Amino acid sequence: MSMYASILPTWMQTTTRHYMHIPDGFLSAPVAIVGWGLAILAIGYALRQTRTQLGERQVPLMGLMAAFIFAAQMLNFPVAGGTSGHLLGGALAAIVLGPWAAVLVMASVIGVQALLFQDGGLLALGWNVVNMGVLTAFTGYLVYRGLRVLLGPGHRARLAAAVIGAWLSVEVGAVATAVELAVSGTSPLAVALPAMAGVHALIGIGEAIITAGAVSFIAASRPDLLEAGQAAPGQRSATWVTLGLLIALGVTLLSPLASPMPDGLERVAMEAGFLHRAVSAPYHLFPNYTFPGIPNPALATILAGAFGVLVVFGVAYLIGRLREEAL
Repeated sequence: MSMYASILPTWMQTTTRHYMHIPDGFLSAPVAIVGWGLAILAIGYALRQTRTQLGERQVPLMGLMAAFIFAAQMLNFPVAGGTSGHLLGGALAAIVLGPWAAVLVMASVIGVQALLFQDGGLLALGWNVVNMGVLTAFTGYLVYRGLRVLLGPGHRARLAAAVIGAWLSVEVGAVATAVELAVSGTSPLAVALPAMAGVHALIGIGEAIITAGAVSFIAASRPDLLEAGQAAPGQRSATWVTLGLLIALGVTLLSPLASPMPDGLERVAMEAGFLHRAVSAPYHLFPNYTFPGIPNPALATILAGAFGVLVVFGVAYLIGRLREEAL
């Protein structure tokens, strides 16, 4: 037993990770190329749009939101039928930052996950960005804003709008994935669509709960971040961002508790018989969200998660700062 085992409970000393990002092999080359093209267009337009939208509050908050989403995505939660799910976060990012800044945040998270942690295929990266970053951000944002108009002001109306927007964002991403699998010839639409929509209807409940909790926390601690105006600059903002980053790092301590059950896409692939088409990454830096050279799996996962949190915070913050300076 390693020296690290003595500081962790026995049940935290082994961990198996499953994630919903599309691996290479599930999509045909033409479909993957289209996904890359759409992702590049979306990110490019998001960079252009945010040149006039980013202010003092959004730049550090972009980094903070990316850090929290990365950490929260490591916590797979169980749903019915021996399946797990995790936060996507696109709706949450869009509610707080607006849809175009959310696209940049999600692209930062998904890109780091693919490039450093081999979570999702490199060829499939375009569609992973579109499905989990673009579609979720705009679905969550449009539904949230529309319901705020219909339901009126107030905390309960805000939470109801966030819950519905977050749930629908997961469903839209799942349906898009099913269509991509069908067009690729991986699984017929009649099989993939009901399977993906069904299991993600349950996963979306978890997304809605986490999103509502995060919105409630922000509303209680920094309500100005949920309004159209700019947050007041100064020490208070710096302190709040620092606290948020520490919370994101703290979330990674729970990562060994993640459900070992297969996630929604993996479960569908197992039941529909195309899981064998998944292709392993051509290289491994932090495979399976573990830090190399650490013999204890739980500690290796925690350290990898903390490293990822800091990386995505830096990437998203840098993108926001460069956009702000481009004005």
